[in-house]
Amino acid sequence: MTLKTRRQCKILELIQEKDIETQEDLLRYLCESGYNVTQATISRDIKELRLVKTLDHNGKYKYVSAKADAPATSSQFFSLFINSVASVDYAMNTVCVKCHFGTGTAQAVCAAIDTMQWDGIVGTIAGEDTIFILCRTENAAATLVGEFRKLFSNSNQIN
Repeated sequence: MTLKTRRQCKILELIQEKDIETQEDLLRYLCESGYNVTQATISRDIKELRLVKTLDHNGKYKYVSAKADAPATSSQFFSLFINSVASVDYAMNTVCVKCHFGTGTAQAVCAAIDTMQWDGIVGTIAGEDTIFILCRTENAAATLVGEFRKLFSNSNQIN
């Protein structure tokens, strides 16, 4: 995984965990996490990740992931997914996604999965390196695993 991909994973993790109102806040959290970046880099990452500001329940604006109705979001998801996921499998109507690299990678991939809004997904939950996806039916879980595995059909990187 490239430094840029790791940084963007961390950004997705941070905006999911914290109410980040400004680029300066994001820059501070990234620096605290060991990423020495500039405001210009943050600005490019925000654009590439298609982050938007939305009004929260307290009347403050914060960064969130945009919905997946644009091709750029799909390509960002694809890149993050193939660089971060080690394996996918399912049991009944639950999909299990195992990620490489530990700390926070699963949370970033999970946030990206959420933005893609696949049919048949009820909800997702992520730990450090594992994601569970609850699907409406076993068939929906099998279909989702098949779609995930298609992402790796040329590279054979996934089980």
